[in-house]
Amino acid sequence: MTESPAASAAAAAVSRLTRWADDFPVAGVRFADLTPVFAEATGFAAVVDALAEIGPDADVIAGIDARGFLLGGGVANARGCGLLAVRKGGKLPPPVLSREYDLEYGTARLELPADGLDLRGRRVLIIDDVLATGGTLAAAAELVIAAGATVVATAVVLELSFLGGRGKVAEASGMAPLTALLQL
Repeated sequence: MTESPAASAAAAAVSRLTRWADDFPVAGVRFADLTPVFAEATGFAAVVDALAEIGPDADVIAGIDARGFLLGGGVANARGCGLLAVRKGGKLPPPVLSREYDLEYGTARLELPADGLDLRGRRVLIIDDVLATGGTLAAAAELVIAAGATVVATAVVLELSFLGGRGKVAEASGMAPLTALLQL
Protein backbone atom coordinates (compact mmCIF):
# COMPACT_ATOMS: atom_id res chain seq x y z
CA MET A 1 0.00 0.00 0.00
CA THR A 2 1.39 3.40 -0.97
CA GLU A 3 1.69 6.02 1.74
CA SER A 4 -0.45 9.10 1.12
CA PRO A 5 1.17 12.53 0.63
CA ALA A 6 -0.38 13.64 3.94
CA ALA A 7 1.11 10.65 5.77
CA SER A 8 4.54 11.26 4.20
CA ALA A 9 4.47 14.94 5.17
CA ALA A 10 3.39 14.06 8.72
CA ALA A 11 6.13 11.44 9.16
CA ALA A 12 8.75 13.91 7.92
CA ALA A 13 7.54 16.62 10.33
CA VAL A 14 7.47 14.21 13.28
CA SER A 15 10.94 12.91 12.45
CA ARG A 16 12.35 16.43 12.08
CA LEU A 17 10.66 18.17 15.02
CA THR A 18 10.26 15.65 17.85
CA ARG A 19 12.23 16.65 20.94
CA TRP A 20 13.69 13.80 22.99
CA ALA A 21 14.20 13.98 26.76
CA ASP A 22 16.24 11.26 28.42
CA ASP A 23 15.38 10.10 31.95
CA PHE A 24 11.98 11.82 31.93
CA PRO A 25 9.63 11.47 33.77
CA VAL A 26 11.78 8.88 35.57
CA ALA A 27 15.26 7.48 35.08
CA GLY A 28 15.51 5.06 32.16
CA VAL A 29 12.60 6.50 30.15
CA ARG A 30 13.25 8.41 26.94
CA PHE A 31 10.32 10.79 26.48
CA ALA A 32 9.16 11.79 22.99
CA ASP A 33 7.89 15.38 23.17
CA LEU A 34 5.72 16.22 20.15
CA THR A 35 5.09 19.81 21.31
CA PRO A 36 7.45 21.23 18.65
CA VAL A 37 5.56 19.29 15.94
CA PHE A 38 2.24 20.76 17.05
CA ALA A 39 3.70 24.26 17.47
CA GLU A 40 4.74 24.43 13.81
CA ALA A 41 1.69 25.19 11.66
CA THR A 42 2.73 22.99 8.74
CA GLY A 43 3.73 20.12 11.05
CA PHE A 44 0.45 20.22 12.96
CA ALA A 45 -1.58 20.49 9.74
CA ALA A 46 0.27 17.54 8.20
CA VAL A 47 -0.37 15.38 11.27
CA VAL A 48 -4.08 16.29 11.43
CA ASP A 49 -4.51 15.73 7.68
CA ALA A 50 -2.85 12.31 7.87
CA LEU A 51 -4.87 11.23 10.92
CA ALA A 52 -8.09 12.41 9.22
CA GLU A 53 -7.53 9.77 6.50
CA ILE A 54 -7.68 6.91 9.02
CA GLY A 55 -10.86 5.00 9.86
CA PRO A 56 -13.11 6.64 7.28
CA ASP A 57 -16.21 4.87 8.63
CA ALA A 58 -15.82 6.41 12.12
CA ASP A 59 -18.59 8.77 13.19
CA VAL A 60 -16.87 10.03 16.34
CA ILE A 61 -13.23 10.74 17.14
CA ALA A 62 -11.93 9.89 20.62
CA GLY A 63 -8.92 11.92 21.78
CA ILE A 64 -7.01 10.77 24.85
CA ASP A 65 -6.16 13.34 27.55
CA ALA A 66 -4.29 15.57 26.87
CA ARG A 67 -2.36 15.70 23.58
CA GLY A 68 -4.96 13.43 22.00
CA PHE A 69 -7.46 16.24 22.62
CA LEU A 70 -5.45 18.54 20.34
CA LEU A 71 -5.24 15.94 17.60
CA GLY A 72 -8.77 14.60 18.01
CA GLY A 73 -10.25 18.09 17.87
CA GLY A 74 -8.44 18.86 14.63
CA VAL A 75 -9.43 15.53 13.07
CA ALA A 76 -13.08 15.78 14.20
CA ASN A 77 -13.28 19.30 12.74
CA ALA A 78 -11.68 18.20 9.46
CA ARG A 79 -14.06 15.23 9.20
CA GLY A 80 -17.20 17.02 10.39
CA CYS A 81 -17.89 14.57 13.21
CA GLY A 82 -18.09 14.59 16.99
CA LEU A 83 -15.25 14.53 19.50
CA LEU A 84 -15.12 12.31 22.59
CA ALA A 85 -12.68 13.37 25.31
CA VAL A 86 -11.20 10.35 27.09
CA ARG A 87 -10.19 11.93 30.40
CA LYS A 88 -7.49 11.23 32.97
CA GLY A 89 -8.85 9.87 36.24
CA GLY A 90 -10.47 12.30 38.64
CA LYS A 91 -11.36 14.96 36.04
CA LEU A 92 -15.04 14.05 35.58
CA PRO A 93 -17.92 14.13 38.06
CA PRO A 94 -19.45 10.74 38.89
CA PRO A 95 -20.75 8.46 37.65
CA VAL A 96 -17.91 7.42 35.33
CA LEU A 97 -16.70 4.38 33.45
CA SER A 98 -13.08 3.84 34.46
CA ARG A 99 -10.07 1.74 33.44
CA GLU A 100 -6.77 1.56 35.31
CA TYR A 101 -3.69 0.64 33.32
CA ASP A 102 0.08 0.29 33.62
CA LEU A 103 2.52 2.81 32.23
CA GLU A 104 6.20 2.10 31.69
CA TYR A 105 6.77 4.14 34.90
CA GLY A 106 3.67 3.59 37.04
CA THR A 107 -0.12 3.29 36.79
CA ALA A 108 -2.87 5.66 35.68
CA ARG A 109 -6.62 5.70 35.02
CA LEU A 110 -8.84 6.90 32.17
CA GLU A 111 -12.53 7.77 32.40
CA LEU A 112 -15.65 8.48 30.37
CA PRO A 113 -18.98 9.81 31.64
CA ALA A 114 -21.29 6.91 32.58
CA ASP A 115 -24.41 8.95 31.83
CA GLY A 116 -25.36 11.87 29.62
CA LEU A 117 -23.41 10.38 26.73
CA ASP A 118 -24.81 7.63 24.51
CA LEU A 119 -22.13 5.83 22.53
CA ARG A 120 -24.16 2.69 21.80
CA GLY A 121 -23.72 1.75 18.14
CA ARG A 122 -21.21 4.53 17.45
CA ARG A 123 -18.09 3.84 15.36
CA VAL A 124 -15.02 5.35 17.00
CA LEU A 125 -11.50 6.26 15.84
CA ILE A 126 -9.25 6.58 18.90
CA ILE A 127 -6.30 8.97 18.61
CA ASP A 128 -3.29 9.56 20.85
CA ASP A 129 0.14 11.07 20.40
CA VAL A 130 2.62 8.31 21.30
CA LEU A 131 2.26 4.54 21.58
CA ALA A 132 4.77 3.09 24.01
CA THR A 133 3.75 0.04 26.07
CA GLY A 134 0.13 0.27 24.91
CA GLY A 135 -1.58 0.72 28.27
CA THR A 136 -3.17 4.10 27.58
CA LEU A 137 -4.56 3.25 24.15
CA ALA A 138 -5.73 -0.19 25.31
CA ALA A 139 -7.55 1.33 28.31
CA ALA A 140 -9.23 3.89 26.03
CA ALA A 141 -10.38 1.11 23.69
CA GLU A 142 -11.77 -0.91 26.60
CA LEU A 143 -13.69 2.15 27.83
CA VAL A 144 -15.17 2.90 24.40
CA ILE A 145 -16.28 -0.73 24.04
CA ALA A 146 -17.70 -0.78 27.60
CA ALA A 147 -19.76 2.29 26.65
CA GLY A 148 -21.33 0.31 23.77
CA ALA A 149 -19.34 1.65 20.83
CA THR A 150 -17.16 -0.13 18.30
CA VAL A 151 -13.52 0.79 17.83
CA VAL A 152 -13.06 0.94 14.04
CA ALA A 153 -9.43 2.10 14.18
CA THR A 154 -6.74 3.45 16.46
CA ALA A 155 -4.04 5.91 15.47
CA VAL A 156 -0.96 7.52 16.96
CA VAL A 157 1.53 10.04 15.71
CA LEU A 158 4.60 8.13 16.91
CA GLU A 159 4.99 4.45 17.82
CA LEU A 160 7.95 3.28 19.87
CA SER A 161 7.69 -0.23 18.45
CA PHE A 162 10.55 -1.64 20.54
CA LEU A 163 8.26 -1.35 23.61
CA GLY A 164 5.72 -3.78 22.12
CA GLY A 165 2.51 -1.87 22.77
CA ARG A 166 0.84 -2.78 19.47
CA GLY A 167 -0.23 -6.27 20.62
CA LYS A 168 -1.88 -4.97 23.78
CA VAL A 169 -3.86 -2.40 21.75
CA ALA A 170 -4.95 -4.98 19.17
CA GLU A 171 -6.29 -7.29 21.88
CA ALA A 172 -8.14 -4.51 23.74
CA SER A 173 -9.63 -2.91 20.62
CA GLY A 174 -11.07 -6.10 19.16
CA MET A 175 -8.28 -6.21 16.55
CA ALA A 176 -9.11 -2.78 15.12
CA PRO A 177 -6.35 -1.56 12.81
CA LEU A 178 -3.63 0.57 14.40
CA THR A 179 -1.88 3.23 12.31
CA ALA A 180 1.28 5.02 13.40
CA LEU A 181 2.39 8.00 11.30
CA LEU A 182 5.99 7.24 12.28
CA GLN A 183 7.39 4.04 13.80
CA LEU A 184 10.72 3.87 15.60
